[in-house]
Amino acid sequence: MSSDRYLVRRDEIEAREGLAKTHFLNGNARRINKSLGDMTGLTGIGFHIIEIEPGHDSTEHHAHHFEDECVYVLSGTATAFIGDDAHAIGPGDFIGYRKGGLAHSITNTGNETLRCIVVGERGRHDIGDYPRLEKRVYRNGDLPWDLVDFKSITHPQAGKKI
Repeated sequence: MSSDRYLVRRDEIEAREGLAKTHFLNGNARRINKSLGDMTGLTGIGFHIIEIEPGHDSTEHHAHHFEDECVYVLSGTATAFIGDDAHAIGPGDFIGYRKGGLAHSITNTGNETLRCIVVGERGRHDIGDYPRLEKRVYRNGDLPWDLVDFKSITHPQAGKKI
């Protein structure tokens, strides 16, 4: 990436192979990621085109305490899980996941590759919850992430576990 690059042409985006990613807490969460934001030096937000094969998840079901995220479906069909609810999604659908909101994930329940635009904040600090696994991750600047079990978290003001 060049620090003076502002434009990425369609033919380059289409020709780009993308990076295969598997979520560190969910081996079924596998996707191909093309980070257009990285290509142009964006640091405050991530802008990605992702592809998820049928039967795979986008990520582990999670919520961010301090970062907004959103998804726009380009092609394919899937099921979006928002909190405890499941929603069928397809081309043209938009999902806004607000900071401090419900946990979320997507599973490609269709028969073709799901292709989406995913945009998210890239703060130096965040807390993420993985409610199905009862785990929380703390991200603090350039330090290694801390992953803890919910049962190990104490709120000092309340003096009790979450």
